[in-house]
Amino acid sequence: MTDQELLYTMALTRQMTLNSQHQRILLNELGSATAVYENRRDLYRLFGQISERASMALQQMDELLPRCEMELLYARNHHIRILTIHDDEAYPQRLRTCDDAPLVLYSLGNADFNARHIISIVGTRRCTQYGRDICQQLTRDLQRLCPDVLVVSGLAYGIDIAAHRGALDAGLATVGVLAHGLDQIYPRIHRDTAIAMLHNGGLLTEFMSATQPEKMNFVQRNRIVAGMADATVVVESAEKGGSLITAEMANGYNREVFAFPGRSNDYASSGCNRLIRRNEAHLITSAEDLLATLGWETSAASNAVTASEDSQMSLFPELTADEQAIVSTLQAAASDLDLSELVSRTSLPVSQIMSSLFTMEMNGIVKKLAGNTYHLCSNNR
Repeated sequence: MTDQELLYTMALTRQMTLNSQHQRILLNELGSATAVYENRRDLYRLFGQISERASMALQQMDELLPRCEMELLYARNHHIRILTIHDDEAYPQRLRTCDDAPLVLYSLGNADFNARHIISIVGTRRCTQYGRDICQQLTRDLQRLCPDVLVVSGLAYGIDIAAHRGALDAGLATVGVLAHGLDQIYPRIHRDTAIAMLHNGGLLTEFMSATQPEKMNFVQRNRIVAGMADATVVVESAEKGGSLITAEMANGYNREVFAFPGRSNDYASSGCNRLIRRNEAHLITSAEDLLATLGWETSAASNAVTASEDSQMSLFPELTADEQAIVSTLQAAASDLDLSELVSRTSLPVSQIMSSLFTMEMNGIVKKLAGNTYHLCSNNR
């Protein structure tokens, strides 16, 4: 992507009259942010879905460019990666499938946002020792059973920071999604943990530097926490709170939601109990429950598969229902498809698709190409 296209894309995200979903629709319709900028004075006539108010605001895009140029310079001086939804392989592919995904993300650290397995762990800021113990045990067991898991949370007080620290202690990569720019850490008391995360995970935000951690930003960032993961795990939540919003968003994205139950009179677990009671979350009590429901292999099972891989290979391997759906879709398309297209055409959850694709790639059924695109190998055509 050219600097010009990047700057125009950044400027488009600053148009507060358009939410992320409408920004993306506009970008898709015109093909590039450069086209949006060049046609900014005719958008109301060219693009019927845009309101007159939004059209008027977009005509002033050029006024936003100096701020975007400053941010681009700041990012390069501070080793911040700028990920764009259309042109960056490093952009979280699971998040890309969400209609309201941000056009631009800013990241620090070494995290793989497209790791094979990604779990979001969220919960109350006023957690109890019970909640902290769950985070510690869950991350420890995940490292033992499924060590390639990336743990995502929001670096907030309570369950968020307990999840990050538990992941770091267990040796798992962990990512904090921020409600402000990368020029600060909020709350400041979590700065040391955030720095440690840069060496095994990282920090991610859609907000430019100098953006303050305002209340509305936390709700907005929750969609990233939910959208970039295969599943969201709620550990302690009151009847209301950001973690329940995140769980609702995850359900809306057709992602799995899990909750640890609490005693009937535990205020800190009342939200978890409600999610379970309303069938909005799977009840789990351990990492084993989580992995079994998701259908993820444990490390022992994975090692057994690797050891016998050569003997299991054949020109016509037996396929699971999900794998057959992927093969049929690629055959029908008669061309290579990226992850978002496979999700759209098969209607399978992202977590199932990615797990199946990994297995199929190992078995020589598909080949992963640049841009997270998948090619069906010739003996399966």
